[in-house]
Amino acid sequence: MKVFIVGGTGFIGYYTVMEFLKNEYTVTTISLPDIKIGEWFPKEVTITYGNVFEMNNDELKEMFLDYDVVVYAIGPDDRYTPKKPAHEFFYKYLVEGSGRVVAAARQAGVKKCIVLNSYFAYFDRMYPKRNLSKRHSYIKCRIDQASRVISEGKDLMDVMVLELLYIFGCMPERVPLFKDILVKMIYEKNIIFFPKGGTNMIAVENVAKAIVGTVKKGKHGIIYTIGDVNMSWVDMIKIMLEAMDMTHKKIITIPNFLANLIGKKMKKEEEKQGLESGLDLVNLFRDIQCRFTYFDPSESMAVLGYKGGGIKKAIEDTTKACMESLLSDTQKQS
Repeated sequence: MKVFIVGGTGFIGYYTVMEFLKNEYTVTTISLPDIKIGEWFPKEVTITYGNVFEMNNDELKEMFLDYDVVVYAIGPDDRYTPKKPAHEFFYKYLVEGSGRVVAAARQAGVKKCIVLNSYFAYFDRMYPKRNLSKRHSYIKCRIDQASRVISEGKDLMDVMVLELLYIFGCMPERVPLFKDILVKMIYEKNIIFFPKGGTNMIAVENVAKAIVGTVKKGKHGIIYTIGDVNMSWVDMIKIMLEAMDMTHKKIITIPNFLANLIGKKMKKEEEKQGLESGLDLVNLFRDIQCRFTYFDPSESMAVLGYKGGGIKKAIEDTTKACMESLLSDTQKQS
């Protein structure tokens, strides 16, 4: 079976490539030329360089001819802060961008398509009274993305959506995104102030297994929420501190009202720069960061046939990769 991965040299894409090869699929990918490809990347994989957001329908359709499966593993996540308005940006790249690619795959005769999405949409379904999609444009666009790509199947192609969460692990040539948003702060602060809460976390290898499992067992129009271990922020930070050999540092959970004030301050800083987060910072802590956004992934595990495990090592490996980059930055500045 022939698989085409959109974004196969990205973090999730790379591990997905490796898992498909283990299962004896023929793999091709299109990626941006943003990293150096060395011997670490399997030679049997055909790599095309390009930007699908800049390709027209005919170019996309031709690219997907003779493939059985397309995996769509690109698009900005909530950690990217665009220029205002955020909704316009995320709608363009998450909804319109993926919709065009999935439509072209169907027109090319592809029979199955898997689109990677966000688990924030899951919590909007589970807790409608929280109005997450009304307050956070990123969540609204993720919901719209799932609806759009499923509709593009048009009874000719099976389209499945995977809602992903906190994913840990590392790969060659890429520094984990946790470096600047989390690890740097933990490393530099003597006392770590952090909101009370937590979420579900998974090692990237298990995400790849879930993707391959979806190709084998997924059903058209179904949204699968992928996960593994429910863990508090405090326990996650403790694992990171162990990996840094800095277990002497104290972690203090801040009250929700203080976290909300920090969010409002961050929002004002964004506005000064003409930026806007897809997760509205005024409501971010109250709605998400100060909550235990836990869930039971056993249903998707049973259906798709993937397993959990390895989360502690994945967090440790992520932290060490971030630290290596941070120390390298320090040496360059000195």
